[in-house]
Amino acid sequence: MSIYLPVLLMGLIALASYWLLRATPEAALPTPDRPVTHEPDYFMRRFSVKVFDADGVLKSEIHGAEARHHPDTDTVEIDQARIRSLQAGGLLTTATAQRVISNGAQTEFVLEGDAVVVREAGRNADGSVLPRLEFRGELLHVFTQPQRLLSDRPVTVVRGNDRINADSLDYQGDDRVALFKGRVKAWLSPR
Repeated sequence: MSIYLPVLLMGLIALASYWLLRATPEAALPTPDRPVTHEPDYFMRRFSVKVFDADGVLKSEIHGAEARHHPDTDTVEIDQARIRSLQAGGLLTTATAQRVISNGAQTEFVLEGDAVVVREAGRNADGSVLPRLEFRGELLHVFTQPQRLLSDRPVTVVRGNDRINADSLDYQGDDRVALFKGRVKAWLSPR
């Protein structure tokens, strides 16, 4: 009996292993990737997102009623958006609109519906004074690298006490050059 006991135990273990293998469900086959659609893959409601630099200083802040990410275009769409951005030297820029669409890299923003972009007065890197600068329109297309603001719809620009209305605008922020097109009206205060 002692000679056959190990053989009998090995047989029972083999039988249990065979039964366990048969009772285990089949492995799931890999599912094909779903085609990427414009359907939002995530959303946020009544949110605030803050971005800090390596030293813990606030760089930007975004508030909104609702945000949706669209995976096919890698864009984020924000309803009732308020954006604050602190640039080098402490210059504060704010933007508000009924709807903002941003690319995935956050280098391009399309502001639609009562769009307003304001750069508060301050000093730039070389110490020269920069007056308050405000852009208003129904559609403003903002690029951050390089700094540029475009609009193919009527826009109002207020710089200090000066006010300019135009049918379209191409503002290059790095060079501080504005190109107005169409019907342009300007109210310039004396210096």
